[in-house]
Amino acid sequence: MENTVHFILQGKGGIGKTFVAGLLAQYIEEKAPSTLEGFDADQENASFGAYKGLNVQLVNVMKPDRTIDRKMFDSMLLKIFDSRNNVVVDTGANTFSPLMSYLMENDFINMLQDAGKRVYIHTIIGGGDNLRDTTAGFVSLARQTSCPLVLWLNENSAWGGTENFIESDTFAKNADNVRGVILLQGRTSDTFGDDIRRMNKERLTLREIMASDKFNMLERSRLNTVVKDVFSKLDKVEW
Repeated sequence: MENTVHFILQGKGGIGKTFVAGLLAQYIEEKAPSTLEGFDADQENASFGAYKGLNVQLVNVMKPDRTIDRKMFDSMLLKIFDSRNNVVVDTGANTFSPLMSYLMENDFINMLQDAGKRVYIHTIIGGGDNLRDTTAGFVSLARQTSCPLVLWLNENSAWGGTENFIESDTFAKNADNVRGVILLQGRTSDTFGDDIRRMNKERLTLREIMASDKFNMLERSRLNTVVKDVFSKLDKVEW
């Protein structure tokens, strides 16, 4: 993986954007060591920037009156344009619409592509009550840009399945630019689920967990299974 830029975009909050950003960043670190550069533009919950084991910068785009200062996107996006690293940008629900508008108005995705960078937008579909809103987010992205999309299906055990989404008419009508589908498999809540929640809460990478005595042998094994499963699916994406 070389000279890539990845935007994590979904208008629905609490759907797993930071989890996805963290997994993707770790995948990049494994495939292309020391090339990761991350940006956290989530103004409500800057969780991606809390990963000490990853190279992530916090980006403050919020004005004192709690509105988005779109000019502040300039600084972040100019850094991305000048970077020679593989870049991951995590966003919050409150920055989804203004950032997407900014990217479109300034033709920034095309500028990045013209500069030789491979740009991808990652978005997430959630099950249950999240399905309608996350589907709307996917459709909005698919129709606003021709940028390659990577679709993540988050089967959180509390929400329900999402695997039928890729068989839906909505997906079929908007799938032209989809380069990969990553299933975040629903797993047993009181073992795998608890381990994943703890990993997320403490903002630890798999490498840190495997070296930590805070996780026992079985916990480390389960988390290794989860992360390596996602990595194997990322290997199949058309990068």
